[in-house]
Amino acid sequence: MAEEQRVRSVRSGNNVLATGRRKTAVARVRLRPGAGTITVNGRALDAYFPAIKDRVLVSGALEIVGRQSAVDVSIKVDGGGPTGQAGACRLGIARALKSLDGELAEPLRQGGLLTRDGRMKERKKYGLRGARRGTQFSKR
Repeated sequence: MAEEQRVRSVRSGNNVLATGRRKTAVARVRLRPGAGTITVNGRALDAYFPAIKDRVLVSGALEIVGRQSAVDVSIKVDGGGPTGQAGACRLGIARALKSLDGELAEPLRQGGLLTRDGRMKERKKYGLRGARRGTQFSKR
């Protein structure tokens, strides 16, 4: 029985399309040759992610391979919060770079950028106030 292999990135002309996920956020990344601009949902990276840690997370893959001024990145991201969205963008950019140039796969893997972070929020259980928190004990 052959396993079905999922497509993670697609090349169409000069564009490379890839998807990144983190928590409940999904980022669709488009990479094309250019001057190094990064736009997220039609806004500049600095405007969309005001926190420095999120901007560093998004641009980390480009810095590791030294392509920050060689490609333009256009990202559409939805779901989750700022940290999850930044992580999804990072994974999408790393996958797109790997599809663009296969030799970049090893430095990206060494940096841990091609691994999907599978941690999700634990679901609430019945009879409890949260995933694990029970009700407060009352003696009287």
